[in-house]
Amino acid sequence: MASRPARAQSLRLPRTYSFGDIAGTMADYTAESRFFTPDGVLRGSEAIRRFFVSLFEEFAKPGKSFEMLRQEVDGDTAYIVWKAETADNRFALGTDTFIVQNGKIVTQTFAGKISPKR
Repeated sequence: MASRPARAQSLRLPRTYSFGDIAGTMADYTAESRFFTPDGVLRGSEAIRRFFVSLFEEFAKPGKSFEMLRQEVDGDTAYIVWKAETADNRFALGTDTFIVQNGKIVTQTFAGKISPKR
């Protein structure tokens, strides 16, 4: 059975992403959180915050779309697969994995197939 914290995180994140809620998103992370991206590891809430500020700026432009394709939760691990489009990029596939402990994301991974529109 999935743990309540992991389930809560996996369901809340896509909503805060789509609304650009930086405070709500950052409430899920701590100074010890790690976020693995294709460009390297972001360590700590300030580095992760800078990433989300940039991401939310891109998704704030007109013409965005976001579709959740899959959500799985097992214990303290949540996994999502999604696709999206912004004015600048096409996210043909995105996937995130979250490790949640004590209601906070301690580790997140991201990978995606992103193509610029220009």
